[in-house]
Amino acid sequence: EVQLVESGGGLVQPGGSLRLSCAASGFTRTTTGMSWVRELPGNKLEWVSTFGSSGDTYYAESVKGRFTISKDSARNTLYLQLSSLKTEDTAMYYCTLGAVSCRGDSCYFRGPEAEEKTFGYWGQGTQVTVSS
Repeated sequence: EVQLVESGGGLVQPGGSLRLSCAASGFTRTTTGMSWVRELPGNKLEWVSTFGSSGDTYYAESVKGRFTISKDSARNTLYLQLSSLKTEDTAMYYCTLGAVSCRGDSCYFRGPEAEEKTFGYWGQGTQVTVSS
């Protein structure tokens, strides 16, 4: 059984940093990579970043240059380093497997069910709040 467990969220001031972790179990390889997705106020899901199966990394324009995705394959753990945080980064951050695909330089949800978190595997989320 695939399980994804996020941690590392919290309250941080604008300009601050956090590191999110996603401990994965129940699989050792993936063809779609692993991704971070955030749920903004109003329940809108926004793709944030993907670590591809070949080690390629992808970022949404809104976080490029501020967030860094990485993966420790030995521990099967995905990370997201958040830096220079802004109030608009406030969201619930989810780790997901299978809900996002990347082609070329772009990544996208694999259908409306993925955008509703009913397709693919999802963790329970970790809240990031950026506020002074």
